[in-house]
Amino acid sequence: MASHSDTLVVFFGATAGANGGKLGSDERELILLVWQIVDLHENKPKTGLTAEELCKAEPLESVLQQFQQSVSAELKSLGRSSYTLCVDGPLLIRQVLHPEASKKNLVLPECFYTFVDLKKEFHKCCPNAGPVKDLTLTSMLDYVCIPAAVEQEAGLREVKNTVLLILHLLVEPYNHKFSTFETVNYKFESGACSKTEAVDIETVIRARGLPWQSSDQDIARFFKGLNIAKGGVALCLNAQGRRNGEALVRFINSEHRDMALDRHKHHMGNRYIEVYKATGEEFLKIAGGTSNEVAQFLSKENQVIIRMRGLPFTATSQDVLGFLGPDSPVTDGTEGLLFVKYPDGRPTGDAFVLFACEEYAQNALKKHKQILGKRYIELFRSTAAEVQQVLNRYMSTPLISTLPPPPPMVSVPVLATPPFITTGSMRDCIRLRGLPYTAAIEDILEFMGEHTIDIKPHGVHMVLNQQGRPSGDAFIQMKSADRAFMVAQKCHKKMMKDRYVEVFQCSTEEMSFVLMGGTLNRSGLSPPPCKLPCLSPPTYAAFMLVPAMLPTEAALYQPPLLATPRTPQAPAHNPAPALAYYSPQLYMNMNMSYTTYYPSPPVSPSTMSYFAAPPGSVAAAVAAQQAPAILPPQPGALVRMQGLPYNAGVKDILSFFQGYQLQADSVFMLCNWSGQCSGEALVTFPSEKAARRAIAECSNLPLSSHPIRLVCCE
Repeated sequence: MASHSDTLVVFFGATAGANGGKLGSDERELILLVWQIVDLHENKPKTGLTAEELCKAEPLESVLQQFQQSVSAELKSLGRSSYTLCVDGPLLIRQVLHPEASKKNLVLPECFYTFVDLKKEFHKCCPNAGPVKDLTLTSMLDYVCIPAAVEQEAGLREVKNTVLLILHLLVEPYNHKFSTFETVNYKFESGACSKTEAVDIETVIRARGLPWQSSDQDIARFFKGLNIAKGGVALCLNAQGRRNGEALVRFINSEHRDMALDRHKHHMGNRYIEVYKATGEEFLKIAGGTSNEVAQFLSKENQVIIRMRGLPFTATSQDVLGFLGPDSPVTDGTEGLLFVKYPDGRPTGDAFVLFACEEYAQNALKKHKQILGKRYIELFRSTAAEVQQVLNRYMSTPLISTLPPPPPMVSVPVLATPPFITTGSMRDCIRLRGLPYTAAIEDILEFMGEHTIDIKPHGVHMVLNQQGRPSGDAFIQMKSADRAFMVAQKCHKKMMKDRYVEVFQCSTEEMSFVLMGGTLNRSGLSPPPCKLPCLSPPTYAAFMLVPAMLPTEAALYQPPLLATPRTPQAPAHNPAPALAYYSPQLYMNMNMSYTTYYPSPPVSPSTMSYFAAPPGSVAAAVAAQQAPAILPPQPGALVRMQGLPYNAGVKDILSFFQGYQLQADSVFMLCNWSGQCSGEALVTFPSEKAARRAIAECSNLPLSSHPIRLVCCE
């Protein structure tokens, strides 16, 4: 039997769209295939094609069968039994043939998984001819001074020129041996990734717009023809632990990454997928792990991973095995189960299960939303990277992953009067009731999750009782009434530690009443002591001047409580403004509820008692004390939809905004207090520009014969 290096089959193809260096970038189908056998042992071609043979237009499957039969018959007459394809660059095999066969569910013969790249072989013989990516068939012929073949028919000309170049490389002075073979992976291999693993920055891409139910195998199929590194698909999760339609994919080298970028806006089903560059650091942040338990769980190769969500907290391994039943046996029994837990050992209700084959996994997926105990269980396909990501999310100790480093501080002028909250009837605040008594500002920010970006600067207010201890209540000022309503809908009765927290929308006026000592209950407002006619107005504590020095973190976040109010002291006459630091505790009265004012969450560079500035800018800060603080722009923009049909759902809204690449979690249906649809919805766009474009293009368009009104929420 001859080795692969004895027989080459020169292979050429063209599509109905772009060719040359952009071959396959526009997703167009193959319309032309031409081949010719070259016997490397005898240094001459063995068969050719006529123009008449090129005129037959048949389906790709039939053409590939003809190719295999024709080549096999020729090789048999030559006493050969094996061969290797030779192509002018990898695009025909990797970017056209494999993706098209995958979409049409065709099984390609084994010969299409190994090939010789003529450009790379030529570069070995002539390294001074230029970079491989810049080589063309014409430039290579010119470099070795070979006149190009004169042919009228496209395809025949390229094949004959390729054969001429191959035969020239086989003889003096090159005497080249074709020994380097490019391969295409048969299937994607899952596996674990360590955070300490080195990942090349030029090998990772971000795919956006994926269907939420897509698995790592679906993504690998989208990139069929390109070699993905082992365990190189990481599905991204949102703050709620659900897939957000994005994935990070790691390829074996930069060449494959560059070809993946050419598949930008190629289609997966009916959706087009956006492909962008990413970094190795981003990939490790999502897919990397350090847990030995996870590494041992994922050490079993060629396993199908299923994620279970919504398990009872009391569920045991035997309960899960009994739920799955004998039709879907778990690999190695209880060792094939991995329960996700909090750092203190409490269960989260999630688990991952290993199955030895696709059949067992399919049987398990049939139990989606069946009952275990008193809860229905959700089952999804999962990946090794998702296992790492979920474990990292629950086991990590930082509450805010993007917490910035502490900024340098500068002193600010003392205010003449306490900075009271501006009251109003707009319901742009929320009230949290039932907080654990140990809850701190960090716990509230974690509880708010992705909505922390909508909190106003200095907008978190925790209410203390008359003993100076937490009362279990807190108020948060949001940027708009729509944001406050959305938070109240999404976070109501969400768990914080071991308690559920009630979240209500309220106005600034109602919040101010409570913060000044009043009560807010179902029967209405009870005014604070300072508002009762029988009581004298309260006396407020003056700001205490301290030496001009940077405040410590304890002074900013844990202010001492003032037991008695102090009488305001008139400052000495001084033309320069007096500089001082004041703690977050603004004022206090023994007849009212103590209220602690906390700095804003880390979405603003300014806080209540200090602001970031470079060293040496104290004088400039004092001079500009009256200038308003400039906050950085926040991502996302809300659009309110009005006039929706009452039976409209999230899918209808996504179809209405088709082309804007919105995800299901970007749509929030508004309901009235009886739980019925109100005919309105809030839609989050990635930017204000996209939101305004959607309003301009889609406003007053019909949805089920209902004209839809779009309004931008400030």
